[in-house]
Amino acid sequence: MILRAIAGILLVCVGGSLALYSSSDDVVALTAANFDKTVLKSDEVWVVEFYAPFCGHCRNLVPEYRKAATALKGVIKVGGINCEEEQSLCGQHGVRGYPTLKIFGANKRSPVDYNGQRTAKDIAEAALAEAKKKIKNILGGGGSGSSSSGGSDSGSSGSSDEVIELTDANFDKLVLQSEDTWLVEFFAPWCGHCKNLAPHWAKAAKELKGKVKLGALDATVHQVKASQFGVQGYPTIKYFPGGPKDRNSAEDYDGGRTSSDIVNWALEKYSDNIPAPEVVQLTSEQVARATCENKPLCVVSVLPHILDCNAECRNRYLRILTTMGDKYKKKQWGWLWTEGGAQLELESTLDIGGFGYPAMAVVNLKKMKYSLLRGSFSEDGINEFLRDLSFGRGHTAPVKGAELPKIHSVEAWDGKDGQLPEEEEYDLSDVDLDEKDEL
Repeated sequence: MILRAIAGILLVCVGGSLALYSSSDDVVALTAANFDKTVLKSDEVWVVEFYAPFCGHCRNLVPEYRKAATALKGVIKVGGINCEEEQSLCGQHGVRGYPTLKIFGANKRSPVDYNGQRTAKDIAEAALAEAKKKIKNILGGGGSGSSSSGGSDSGSSGSSDEVIELTDANFDKLVLQSEDTWLVEFFAPWCGHCKNLAPHWAKAAKELKGKVKLGALDATVHQVKASQFGVQGYPTIKYFPGGPKDRNSAEDYDGGRTSSDIVNWALEKYSDNIPAPEVVQLTSEQVARATCENKPLCVVSVLPHILDCNAECRNRYLRILTTMGDKYKKKQWGWLWTEGGAQLELESTLDIGGFGYPAMAVVNLKKMKYSLLRGSFSEDGINEFLRDLSFGRGHTAPVKGAELPKIHSVEAWDGKDGQLPEEEEYDLSDVDLDEKDEL
C-alpha cells in the first residue's frame, strides 16, 4: 500500500507537467526560450493558449484547439504554453486562469484576449479577423470599421478598431449569428445627444474590448434594422447576450450615458455568462497556486476519506460545491477540495477537521485570514456562510504563522470507490516445525 502511494505521488510529480499537445499536432510548443523569436519578432499572426495539464477545461479544449490549428495551418500560427513549466512566461502575460487564449496580431506587445466560444470555428474566425485587421493597417485602411465616417458631424464616432459599424446587410451575421455579447447604438447623424455620447461610446468600446462588442448603426440610413428593433428615438441602445440569439433576444439598455456607466452595466450583464469555476482537487503546490493565486478568496473544502464516504457520497458533496461555485461565480473565487488526511498541515493551519468531515474554510491569501464554516455542509449552510462573507460579515482569524504550509503532491482521485489494502497470506507449509511452535 505504501509503495503504491509513493508510486502515485511520483506519477503526479513526473506526469503533472506533461504537455497536452504532441509534436505530431499542428500546435507549436512555445517556451521562454523560443517565444520572443518565434512569436513576438515574427511577421505571422499567432493564436496562443496558456494552459495547465491538470486543468479540466484545458483538457476539454484540446480536440477543438487541435482542429483550429489544422484549419489555420499555412495561414495563421497556433501555439500552446504549458504554464506549469513556463510560470514566468505566463506571469509576464498576466495569465490568471486556464485556459487563457491570446491573439498576437498587428501589435505583438498588446495581444488581444480571446473570450469567445471554445470551438475551432470561433477561434479560427477570431484569428482571421485579427489577420484582416493587420492587413488593413499595413495598407493604410484602418481597422475593422467605425460606427460612422469618423467626422465631427456624425452622430457616433470612435476608434475604428473598437466601435464596429453595423448595417442592414451585416447586422444579422455580426450580431445575431455570433456567440459574442453586444451593445448596439442606433443613432442619427444630426442628433445632439448622439454626438455627446460618441466619445463615451468609443472609450467604453476600448475598455470592454475582448468581453463585450460595441457597435453603432446609422438608423437614418439602415432603416430596416432600426424598424425591426422598434427604434423611435436617438440614441437607442440595445443589449444582445452572448450565445445563440434572435431578434427577440434584444434588451433595452437602461444605464447612464458616461463611459463608466456603460462599462459597469455591460460587465454586470457579461458576468452572467461567465462559466462556473472548476472545483479542483488539491494535488500539488502548482495546483494551489494556479487555482487560488491572485483570486480574492480561496474556498477550501476537506471531504471525508474515500473509505468513509464512497464515490457516490463524494460526488454528492462535489455537486454541492459546483452549485455554490456557479452561484458565486461573479466573485471569481478559487475553489479547491482535498481528502481528509491528505494535507494534514493545511488542516492544522486552518483548524479544519476538528468538527469532522466534510469541512470548509475560506482563505484571503492577501490578508492571510480565514473563516470556518460552522454550519452544515449543505447548499443552504454553505450559501449562508458565503453570503455573509461576501457582505463582509462573519468571524475571521489570522492564518497561523501568516503563511500557508507546504502542500504535498498526492495522487488524483480516480473517481472510484476506495479499496481496502489486501491482507498478505502466510503459508505455514513453508515454515519448519520449530517456527510453527513459535507461532
